[in-house]
Amino acid sequence: MEGRPAVDDAALEREALAVLEANWTGVATVPAPGLYPHQWSWDSAFVAIGMARHRPAQAAQELLSLLEGQWATGMVPHIVFHTPEMYFPGPSVWRSQDQESAPNSVLTSGLTAPPMHALAVWWLWRHGSDMAGFVRRVFPALAAQHHYLATSRDLGGAGLAAIVHPWESGMDDSPAWDEPLAALPEIRYGYRNVDLDERHPDSAHDRYVWLALRYRNAGYRSEYLRDEHPFAIEDPMFNGIWLAACMALAELAPVAGEDPAPHLEQAARIRQALQERLWDGCFHARDLRGGDHLIPISTVGSFGPLLDPALPAERVVSLIEVLESARFMGATGYPVPSCEIRAAQFDRTRYWRGPSWVNTNWLLRRAAAVHGLTHLTQLLTTGTLRLVRQAGFRECFDPFDGSGRGCRDFSWSAALTLDLLADTVNG
Repeated sequence: MEGRPAVDDAALEREALAVLEANWTGVATVPAPGLYPHQWSWDSAFVAIGMARHRPAQAAQELLSLLEGQWATGMVPHIVFHTPEMYFPGPSVWRSQDQESAPNSVLTSGLTAPPMHALAVWWLWRHGSDMAGFVRRVFPALAAQHHYLATSRDLGGAGLAAIVHPWESGMDDSPAWDEPLAALPEIRYGYRNVDLDERHPDSAHDRYVWLALRYRNAGYRSEYLRDEHPFAIEDPMFNGIWLAACMALAELAPVAGEDPAPHLEQAARIRQALQERLWDGCFHARDLRGGDHLIPISTVGSFGPLLDPALPAERVVSLIEVLESARFMGATGYPVPSCEIRAAQFDRTRYWRGPSWVNTNWLLRRAAAVHGLTHLTQLLTTGTLRLVRQAGFRECFDPFDGSGRGCRDFSWSAALTLDLLADTVNG
């Protein structure tokens, strides 16, 4: 068990701020120095949330910097390359500069990420001061992002957005993707990245690259995704976040002088489709290419629809029973394992196949608060703070003994710790 000297709340807050200062480039926050040297979309949303009550101007700049990479289609890319530092897959793989719809000012990836950004803007508006101008400035970009998802990513035709690559889920190595990845051709590029191979053993990174290159070579066209692309998954976490973001946009709309109705209507479509397409006693990802069926494994992503404040009460109860059972939190010392521990694919040492993550703990804590589940909210708060107090701001953690795994000084772990501490102080 990895340990460190005990730290009180004030010291933990200072440590978290120091990590974020070190990872700030002047325009954006990198997830971790060295290994992740660019701006990641999902990460920046969590960083902005964590900084909202401490440095709101920097939090706003974080999101503005990310939105510089937005494509004319409305797509917000999962990576924006602000520096020339080496990373694979980098700009030479994505070739955004060859795409008419891509921005001219920065290079980006060609994939998207969970659409947390409206929720992050809402968090900043709620907790910051004098944020109305910022809301008005970014609202059109957020609305365009949602329009892109509704028009270009509803590959199943029922109102849910499909991810077209595991990287778009934010949970890259989740066992939920094993089956659809196994259906792809056996690919060997001879590509080896020591850092990635060491941290993601036995993963399908050659197939990841193959999928990215197919999409790129098709010109990132939505018609190609609809008709030909071999990987298309309706993910409950991605769509639960999108629903929550639609609700956030509806609340922000009056601030921006816009009509909230379209965003409430979009949330209702997502809500209905989640119930009809992904529920079978729990929420599971749907593989649109492999026979259009549900993938029979529960992961932390299964709880994403809990972010919906209008989720039917009986389904809230069912999901919380699963979450608190021996399949997840009931058998571990810390919240929340990223895969159900009874699954054959569970591995407490491998990314998204077992370890606990601060960001998904935060999302489930937010979901618990949305439904007034005070005890669960407190349990997720204290359990997550125990992890960072004991092991530092690690990328992820062993859910049984709390030891840290992956990168040190990981930005979203530090930022969301600030948010958890602020709520602890404020009651």
